[in-house]
Amino acid sequence: MRNRRFLVVGLLVTLLIAGVGSYYASSHPDGLEFVAEKTGFLDSAEDSAAADSPFADYGTAGVEDERLGGGIAGVVGVLLVLGLGTGLFLVLRRRGPEGGAEASEESADEPADAGRA
Repeated sequence: MRNRRFLVVGLLVTLLIAGVGSYYASSHPDGLEFVAEKTGFLDSAEDSAAADSPFADYGTAGVEDERLGGGIAGVVGVLLVLGLGTGLFLVLRRRGPEGGAEASEESADEPADAGRA
């Protein structure tokens, strides 16, 4: 029960930081854009393949308020990473090392030097 409470509180804090913290994030360009602008090659940059996606450029398509759009994008990003990580964890936990959990249970019943002569 303590682990579940810890995970729920951690998720809530993460969502709070992603949603509220990003609302107060700087509107200045990131480091790469800043350097590209200062050195004069920003105009030669091309749009990425994901430029038309709903959450492109740290925002949310259809949301007029940039800060609110950034907060929504942050929360969706956290939930997406959590979902992918949980799914990957569950798939890998089921497969496990060769022999799986059953082999480790069987070997726990045997004495430590049972196979030695």
